[in-house]
Amino acid sequence: MSSLARKKRNFIIVALIIPTVLLICFVVFPAIDLFKMSFTNWDGISASSDFIWFDNYKSMFHNVDLWQSLRNNAVYFVVHLCMIPVELAFAVLLTSRLRAAKFYKTMVFMPYIINGVAISYAFSYFFSPVNGAFDAILKALHMGMLSGHGWLSDPGIVNFVLAFVSLWRFSGYHVVLFMAALQSLPQDVQEAARVDGANAWQMFKFIQIPAIMLMVDFVLFDNIRGSLQVFDIPFVMTSGGPGYASSTFTLYTIETAFSYSNFGLASTMAVAIMVMILVIYLVQNKIIHGIVLKGDK
Repeated sequence: MSSLARKKRNFIIVALIIPTVLLICFVVFPAIDLFKMSFTNWDGISASSDFIWFDNYKSMFHNVDLWQSLRNNAVYFVVHLCMIPVELAFAVLLTSRLRAAKFYKTMVFMPYIINGVAISYAFSYFFSPVNGAFDAILKALHMGMLSGHGWLSDPGIVNFVLAFVSLWRFSGYHVVLFMAALQSLPQDVQEAARVDGANAWQMFKFIQIPAIMLMVDFVLFDNIRGSLQVFDIPFVMTSGGPGYASSTFTLYTIETAFSYSNFGLASTMAVAIMVMILVIYLVQNKIIHGIVLKGDK
């Protein structure tokens, strides 16, 4: 074996070993320990715990507040899902010959790089019923009849308000992903379509969308994963209140562990959310790759 081939082999081995070791140490072992803990009644303090078999799982399935939290997660998913076509449209617009496109790209992506806690605090003041900027804007637009609501205390609207904040924070990230996918398309194919008389809508429907379907698949999964794991926005803005009206699955899990010292039940919930994400990924992968992309071919 030549010296260059040996160096390439050693580099590949080292490049694979380090990520594998990190994955095993910080993902595989903690996941196994989490699964084992889900069968115990450990309180997070005691040196020992009792093995209680499936009691935590039974308790989780019969927990009404937890199901309410999961329904709140669904609000985030639906709102983000409805926004995907708009994000695609913005991506197409920003990849076209638009004046000051770089400025608009920066403004769209800016919310994503801001700390989530800072965003949550800012919007808490924005939607505050006492001198809140949102109510002031409504009054300035002669829509004062809509002001005065408890935007963060009304159980009927609080989740939609929080979902809007999440949308404001993450939509720019998705727009940038779609832009990257659109810019990777072969220019000769698009030029040929324009020469053949394709308009903007036909280009979007028959060329751009099919070509970036893998990115659409990723953004969709990112929405699902993010909606199930959302934590910082409801935690900072409402602490899951009023009651459990704006609690989310992750927020309820952390509260169970650190507020009620029930790490066994919290571990069960953590296992459940991992299983949900895995199952949803497999189903989505089957639909996108087995039906949509296969049909396009």
